[in-house]
Amino acid sequence: MATVIGIMGDSGSGKTTSMRNLDPATTFYIDCDKKGLSWKGWKKQYSVDKKNYWATDSPSTVMNLLRKINEQEQFQHIKYVVIDTLNGLMVAEEMRILAMQSGDKRSAWSDLAQNGWALINLCLELRDDLTVIVLCHSETISDDNGLVRTRIKTNGRKLEKLVLESKMTTVVWAVRQDGKYKFILSADGCTCKAPIGAFDTDECDNDIMIVIKALEEF
Repeated sequence: MATVIGIMGDSGSGKTTSMRNLDPATTFYIDCDKKGLSWKGWKKQYSVDKKNYWATDSPSTVMNLLRKINEQEQFQHIKYVVIDTLNGLMVAEEMRILAMQSGDKRSAWSDLAQNGWALINLCLELRDDLTVIVLCHSETISDDNGLVRTRIKTNGRKLEKLVLESKMTTVVWAVRQDGKYKFILSADGCTCKAPIGAFDTDECDNDIMIVIKALEEF
């Protein structure tokens, strides 16, 4: 079973930038937003030619890539897979559904939720030495009782009921506070979470390698 880490946060909170210290030699980057990465020199690190980067907003293509990375000999050196972002996949699917001129849209909306759930489950089923990092947008909501909480933003009510965080080993909240970018590991009113004892504090620097190292040593 692979380790699945969720990184949630608003646009501009440093989610993509926190991937900067991953080793490109052992990382495969799936760019679902198709916007490129956010640090200088990334094109020299990741590319289709290097066989460690692919831009797509198709859930089926992402799942096929994950299966290849899991099974094919040419990808056995890959230890980290980044999906950036889950919401990019889901929004693209929404737009395709809205653009449908024929077909059963009700069934298509059900497929949207199923694809999101199936993708996270597939991540968990990958080989033990893989760590899959799923970047997601966050949202802060207030329920009927006035309880305010921050969670992973989902597309469609079915995914809200399924609670994607429950399928992830660790969920980190990327924030920008007082001009500094950091990760929140535990906070009241937020679905971020980490294994008890894995971290000494409730926050750390904006660097996915800090999270990965702590989980490897746990």
